[in-house]
Amino acid sequence: MAPGSRRSALEFNPAGRSAVQPVMKPGLGWLRSRGEPGRFLSRLSLEGGALALSLVALAACDSASLAGAPSPLLPSSPSPVSAASHLDLVYSTYPRPLHLDLHLPSGTPPFPVVVWVHGGAWQGGNKSLSRGHHALQQRDRGYAVASIEYRLSGEAIFPAQIQDCKAAIRWLRANAVRYGLDPGRIAAWGSSAGGHLVALLGTAAGVADLQDPVQGNASQTDVVQAVVDWYGPTDFQQLSGGHHDTDSPESRLLGCDIDDCPERVALASPLTYVDPGDPPFLIQHGSRDGTVDPNQSALLHAALLAAGVPSTHLVLEGAGHGGSMFSTPANLALVGAFLDARLRAPR
Repeated sequence: MAPGSRRSALEFNPAGRSAVQPVMKPGLGWLRSRGEPGRFLSRLSLEGGALALSLVALAACDSASLAGAPSPLLPSSPSPVSAASHLDLVYSTYPRPLHLDLHLPSGTPPFPVVVWVHGGAWQGGNKSLSRGHHALQQRDRGYAVASIEYRLSGEAIFPAQIQDCKAAIRWLRANAVRYGLDPGRIAAWGSSAGGHLVALLGTAAGVADLQDPVQGNASQTDVVQAVVDWYGPTDFQQLSGGHHDTDSPESRLLGCDIDDCPERVALASPLTYVDPGDPPFLIQHGSRDGTVDPNQSALLHAALLAAGVPSTHLVLEGAGHGGSMFSTPANLALVGAFLDARLRAPR
């Protein structure tokens, strides 16, 4: 593959049947020298007219950078379907049954997919979405929305969490025709701990150290075509305060004090795996986040730009660790514009 070229999630043979080409990245220890930052936004406030500027910047993203490939051939002239929710679908039976909820829109398939990964410090939270949940609102815009369960740190330490997320992506691709999904147009969106995991989905596609083929559908790729990262941590060693305690969420996740296991910290860092083939990112963080320092998002944004990856970094002035400012109509319109530019743009 030529330097700087985009990876395709799937390649298709002349018969129209998918011939999956899993992407493999080197594991821990692979670091590259990086070029000059790209021409994308480094920091914006959502105050006043800056929102309009943000939307213009998102719309201006080069659609040629969209990772993915044409959808597999579905039955000729697919018929419109009604909206439906399929709850507790088993996406893996190893090491126990793991579930996802799949919410399908009305319309004519195949549908682009938004995968929601919940937060909760890797030790709490669940996949259930309330009727007004910001991710579920994307179904009204024509997206299939999958909300996934993953093993929490009280059950299994890292990399179990990202292994589960990757297994869910593979399952969605393997079952794309059954549910009318577009396997070449999948975005991952998560907040806090979920933001950390979706960032890893974006930068660590095909990394053997972070996937478990025993979980099923090993012939499918775990590549995603876009990432929306809401205030996720990216480098545990650069977190301050109580994050370095033995009983911190990060230490519980890794199964060790983060000051005593730098290799495991690097294994869990999205920064470790950044390369030019990563998908576009939209990264948002509150300026007053007292849980995950806003610099964590800035680190990821800088690494992506240095590798030539389209990245938009928006600091929500006055917002904390989550909260209502992230779910305002204006901000959700911005997220929707990003998703549309990445998952609906002509190829």
